[in-house]
Order: sequence, then C-alpha cells, then structure tokens
Amino acid sequence: MSAEAVQREVLRVGLVSISDRASGGVYQDQGIPALEEWLGRALRSAFEVQTRLIPDERAQIEQTIVELVDVARCDLVLTTGGTGPSRRDVTPEATLAIGTKEMPGFGEQMRQISLQFVPTAILSRQVAVIRETADHAALVLNLPGQPKSIRETLEGLKDEDGKTRVAGIFAAIPYCIDLIGGPYIETDDAVCKAFRPKSAIRPTSTTSPAGN
Repeated sequence: MSAEAVQREVLRVGLVSISDRASGGVYQDQGIPALEEWLGRALRSAFEVQTRLIPDERAQIEQTIVELVDVARCDLVLTTGGTGPSRRDVTPEATLAIGTKEMPGFGEQMRQISLQFVPTAILSRQVAVIRETADHAALVLNLPGQPKSIRETLEGLKDEDGKTRVAGIFAAIPYCIDLIGGPYIETDDAVCKAFRPKSAIRPTSTTSPAGN
C-alpha cells in the first residue's frame, strides 16, 4: 500500500473556533479544547486535527473553511461559535456560502437536542454543508460555543440506564464521510455509536486513535 493510501485512512479534522474576544486574547478559547477532548474519547480510528482560532468576520470564516477543505484536505470541519442572532454572528452565512450541498438534518437535530434544556435553542442557527471540489469533499458543521453544549450535540442524550433518549449528530457523521469518499471512521460505542446500514459495515479493526 502506498504512503498516500495509508494517509487517507487517517481522518483529517479541521476545528475552527470563531470568537472576537478569544481570538483577540481577551479570554482563553474553550471550543477547540472541548472538541479535541471529545474526539479523543469518541474515535477509535486514527485521526489528526488542524486548528484555527479566528474572529467573527465572514470573509475570514469563509477563507478558513475553504483552506481547510481545499488545501489541508480535511474530511470533516467542525466550527464552534457565531451561530446566534446577533449582528456579529455570521458563521451560518459563511458556511452556506462555501457549501455545494446543504445538509439541513444536522441543524434540525442540534436544535432538537438543545431544546431538551432551554427554549432559547430555537435562536440557534447552526447549519451543515458538503463542500466539493474536483477530487475531494468534506462535511462542514456548525456547533454551539459552550463545551457542555458541544458534547451534548455530538453525543446525544441518554437516560439513567444509559439508553439513548435523543440521538447525537455524530452518530450519522461516519456514514456521511463514507458517502463522500472519506476514510472509514470507527467510534467507541460507549461514547457515541456510529450508525451504518449493514451493507456498509466493515470488520472491526484494531486501529488506535492518533493525532489528538
């Protein structure tokens, strides 16, 4: 197997925290550390991350996502922050501008999860898109800004017996990555069980997580 073929078995994830104050050094960013910690627990497959901390500027958000997908060739880009109704919240507009396919189900499910806790979840405007180039594609997702909300959105909600009450969005991400030509992702079922049709499930590998 060639070096490039081996490399493509490694999931490339772009993590983008969007905040005027965090990027300006007013306070420490919490979004990227929360995402790295969660991915480290949830993924059994090898992965590597590219991180970016940027202000709430639409042009810079668009440029950053495009660079992560087209140049760094990330398979998955997760943004955090900038999805509310205020004038400075422009992450959804930037994400939609660089996408070639909108994936509305992700945003619908994220708000459904958050509505279990607060009625103001309907003010969240998270979106998801696929960005396609001639030989590559990536899933781009907007996530909430708070670490607790990030975990709940990705992982879903469970009852006292550990049974899933509301499915998290990450359960659908591995199969989505399959469908757009990315590497095969395996998860730790205790954190988040990936769902695939039986015909799309491969034998369990022994690959260890890496890159976090």
